[in-house]
Amino acid sequence: MSAPKNLTDCYTHELADSWSANDQMQKIVRELADAAGDDKLRQRLSKSADGIAKHTETIKQLLDDCGVSEKEHCKGMEGLVKEARKHALEADIEDKDVLDVVIIAQFQRMCHYGIAGFGTAKAFAEALGKSEHVSKLDRVTAEIYDTDENMTDLAERSVNLEAKHA
Repeated sequence: MSAPKNLTDCYTHELADSWSANDQMQKIVRELADAAGDDKLRQRLSKSADGIAKHTETIKQLLDDCGVSEKEHCKGMEGLVKEARKHALEADIEDKDVLDVVIIAQFQRMCHYGIAGFGTAKAFAEALGKSEHVSKLDRVTAEIYDTDENMTDLAERSVNLEAKHA
């Protein structure tokens, strides 16, 4: 994609970048779920990957409404995926409880990146008067916040405590 010339371009670039980010995140989250030792963590990660797929469909609908049909490779998420792979999947962590703590930390970094992207897109949509887009982006952002909070709750109530005793 070319450099943005106006706010509409900024908006569609943000969405196209989020599409790529979601594709990358969905794949690594499924891999993290497979590596997780805690059953609840594995279930939450799998559910999150399904949620990411739904969010990607929303992005595609919004882009289609703007006449855009391509994603733009997200280098930011590429870096976060590399970090997750390095620190969780390729790391020589023998204790599953400790691995689960690392998985949660890496997952939450990616969630926070997504929150920033969707929040930016929502701000652009508001400025452009795209109220239907704003409500859809609001819903997606709220779902990501909920996922992040649920993961924090799981970490604080069990996973971190298990790793502490490792």
